[in-house]
Amino acid sequence: MATPHISALDGAFAKTVLMPGDPLRAKFVVENFLDEATLVTDVRNVYGYTGTYHGKPVSVMASGMGMPSIGIYSYELYQFYGVENIIRIGSAGSYTPRLEVMDVVLADSAYSDSSFALVQNGVQEHELLPSGEINAVIMAKAKELGIVCKPCKIHSSDVFYGGENGVKWKELVEKVGVDCVEMESFALFHNANVLNKRAACLLTISDSFVCDASLSAEDRQNSFRTMMKLALESAIAL
Repeated sequence: MATPHISALDGAFAKTVLMPGDPLRAKFVVENFLDEATLVTDVRNVYGYTGTYHGKPVSVMASGMGMPSIGIYSYELYQFYGVENIIRIGSAGSYTPRLEVMDVVLADSAYSDSSFALVQNGVQEHELLPSGEINAVIMAKAKELGIVCKPCKIHSSDVFYGGENGVKWKELVEKVGVDCVEMESFALFHNANVLNKRAACLLTISDSFVCDASLSAEDRQNSFRTMMKLALESAIAL
């Protein structure tokens, strides 16, 4: 069943989908980690693939940037394509010295002042949880693989460029204890919750608000191999 945003056939997606924001990062994961991969959708150049990892089916599909975008794609995957699990794999900016560039972070909650959940379903909470089951699998796999994975409260922001009179990141750190910032997971967790599905979010720290460190756009696209491997190993264990 094609949707307005996904042209895949019924059954084209595996039960578990890895979801980077960048279509080229999705392509990178497929070309470097999956076997027998097939492009199943490319509407608006938002690539979705299904292949195998260690012989088990896994899909990878881009979400685009921001909550409206991941909100559309994750909803359609859950509601119309039978997807049960989505693991977002993305980048984040650190709000704390304990998270350095290239650290791998697992969201144990997502805080946002976005109206996404309120407008869609009347949900007034500003902090949403991922799947405890998926997070437990990810942490167990991280230990097994010798990967340091840091559970954190993440800030899902609607805004990349803040204005002079906007809420400052230091205020959010003080007020709600967020550790890093990205732009998608709150909407993903909301969709999973209302549709009785499961979601998680793995991030790699790409830049820092507390020290002068960052990655180039090319590095962001290609160098997050540790996170990708952890996500894939976890995906086939679900």
